[in-house]
Amino acid sequence: MTLEIGQTVELVRTYTGQDMLEFANLSGATAQAPKTVPGPLIGGLFSYLLGVRLPGRGTNYLKQSLEFLAPAPVGRELTATVTVTRLRPEKHLVDLETVCRTSDGTRICQGRALVYVEDVGRA
Repeated sequence: MTLEIGQTVELVRTYTGQDMLEFANLSGATAQAPKTVPGPLIGGLFSYLLGVRLPGRGTNYLKQSLEFLAPAPVGRELTATVTVTRLRPEKHLVDLETVCRTSDGTRICQGRALVYVEDVGRA
């Protein structure tokens, strides 16, 4: 796949109450399931997209920044989007915008990612 500025991929996911209970048990942070989707699970959506879809296999995370703007409700559809914003083939770097929205369009999280891709022209 050749990378281009503006190229976008999305992932739609709904986290259930059961998912939150399992997260709470795995994290050991609390005996009660969270009422909203925790930040690490939202960040995981971006991680999946970057490592599997865009740029995909062989991608190495260098930086990620996330700004949480609103709570992510459990049981509501979330759409995570990753968009290529800059290509630096001479350094094997790709800059991306990361956004997560609820089904009604509310932006719950936004940020940026910087990844290393060995062959930016053929990622």
